[in-house]
Amino acid sequence: MPFKLPKALEALEVGKILGEPPKDPNKQGERPSDVPIIEFSHVTKTFNLYKNDRGRFLDMLRPREKHKGAHSHRNAGSAYLGSVKANNDLSFQIMPGEAVAFLGRNGAGKSTALKIVTGVAYPTSGEAIVRGRVSALLELTAGFDAQLTGRENINMRGQILGLDHGEVAVLEEKVIAFAELGIYIDQPMRTYSSGMKARLGFAFAVSVDPEILVVDEALSVGDDRFKEKCVSRIREIMLDESVTVLFVTHSSETAREFCTRGIVLNRGRKAFDGPIDQAIRYYNTHS
Repeated sequence: MPFKLPKALEALEVGKILGEPPKDPNKQGERPSDVPIIEFSHVTKTFNLYKNDRGRFLDMLRPREKHKGAHSHRNAGSAYLGSVKANNDLSFQIMPGEAVAFLGRNGAGKSTALKIVTGVAYPTSGEAIVRGRVSALLELTAGFDAQLTGRENINMRGQILGLDHGEVAVLEEKVIAFAELGIYIDQPMRTYSSGMKARLGFAFAVSVDPEILVVDEALSVGDDRFKEKCVSRIREIMLDESVTVLFVTHSSETAREFCTRGIVLNRGRKAFDGPIDQAIRYYNTHS
């Protein structure tokens, strides 16, 4: 029997709780190929830093003074340490079917930009528009309910994606076959090891037939045999010209193999955007 979403979750107005997610103005119908599938317009994402969680919580309760900056009320004794712009006035467009490598040193803002694409994070200012179903190989175990079985989690996440019962049934079969969890698929996920959770997360991500695939090359799942299976599946998806690929990498050779375009980030800003060979040359020269 297909898993049904709890009524509370069905009625959840996510935007009111988490803020405005990236917009999808073309959610219905066929998307024209000359319209960008991803658009960032002057996107800035600011993270506020604190000495501890208590300070972060207390600061949320303090009223902000208008016209004097968001943090002007804080004094030297506050737990507030300052703010960091992980993305700073970032703008770019990506067309359907493009394979784009995001290059940059650690802390350049690559992961933050892709989390905005996936809806995990939202811009502090500016606008991010995403047109299409996104599958992300970033934080594989996010979004699972530990009290539900693996099978029930597949059903729940499929329904959240808007799939009908027939599509969920097909997806379930593909995920279970890829994950290779055996009888554990019908056990609560609280009983899973971290590796088993990652397997299920990866299997789900590569089985939903995404229009946009976000890949972090640092991904490591399971034993050597399963890792090879994962890499092979990623290559298969990335070589599909109908899928738009965003690839986070430090490897010039890997970027050159799969991507035709490179965006180099530096301290949250776009430093270079162009053909992959030129982007690699810029990154190697300036890193």
